[in-house]
Amino acid sequence: MTSLNELSFRRLLTLVAAGVLTACASGPARKAPVEDRTAPVSVASKAPVPVETPVQPPQGFENAGKPGYYTVKPGDTLIRIGLEHGQSSQDIARWSQVKDPNRIEVGQVLRVVPPEGESSVVIKPISSPSVVAKSVNTPRAAAAPNGAEKPAAPAAAGAQAASASEAIDITQWAWPAQGPVIAGFDEVKNKGLDIAGEAGSPVLAAADGRVVYVGSGLRGYGNLIILKHDNVYLTAYAHNQTLLVKEDQTVTKGQKIAEMGNSDADQVKLHFEVRRQGKPVDPSKYLPAR
Repeated sequence: MTSLNELSFRRLLTLVAAGVLTACASGPARKAPVEDRTAPVSVASKAPVPVETPVQPPQGFENAGKPGYYTVKPGDTLIRIGLEHGQSSQDIARWSQVKDPNRIEVGQVLRVVPPEGESSVVIKPISSPSVVAKSVNTPRAAAAPNGAEKPAAPAAAGAQAASASEAIDITQWAWPAQGPVIAGFDEVKNKGLDIAGEAGSPVLAAADGRVVYVGSGLRGYGNLIILKHDNVYLTAYAHNQTLLVKEDQTVTKGQKIAEMGNSDADQVKLHFEVRRQGKPVDPSKYLPAR
């Protein structure tokens, strides 16, 4: 007879063996899955974050709105700004410290009047009326039929408005071309006189002055010459065929400065402007009667 201890031992072995088989059947224990919540790092995110460069304000912005300064608008050129303010584009570039006159930006603020103590033009000023009265260059009126000399015609209204301090007198101005006037002054449609002629006809300086622009950089004017006569007046000569002077050259009244043409125009003609402090005025009021 098997003893009680032996039966207990066998039963114990049987239970142990059954436990081992159960463990083997169930396989190795698995860990619970762990969710990785770390977002993958893209290659782009590893690149250094660019540092924004501060936007530089336009040159001269601190002078915006001040008298004697002009803020550049879309479509502006230094040549047009000079013409409209009665100044040389070179002078404006110098006063405003513009490095490249061909590159100005919208919002840039330019000085359009001379700095204190400096003149914008160095030429011999046109004589004042009191001096011109004694000048041998003063035109004389045509003789009357009876041989008596006609009294001098009264000055035009525009000339009367010009004071002696402006150093201007119409009796010293000359017609810039000999042809007929085919279009008169209109402040909106035609800022000067259009004078007809033949290609190659001489274009003459209307008064003593200095050449402040020669070129074709102003749309609508073709080959253009601008003369500065004093600190008040400019004259412009447009649509030329040939340009015969250079910038900074001094010219005298009646000197041939160009030959008439049709550059940027529908026919051969001279477009002639007089600008008083940049504002277009009727040239016929500054020219002697024909």
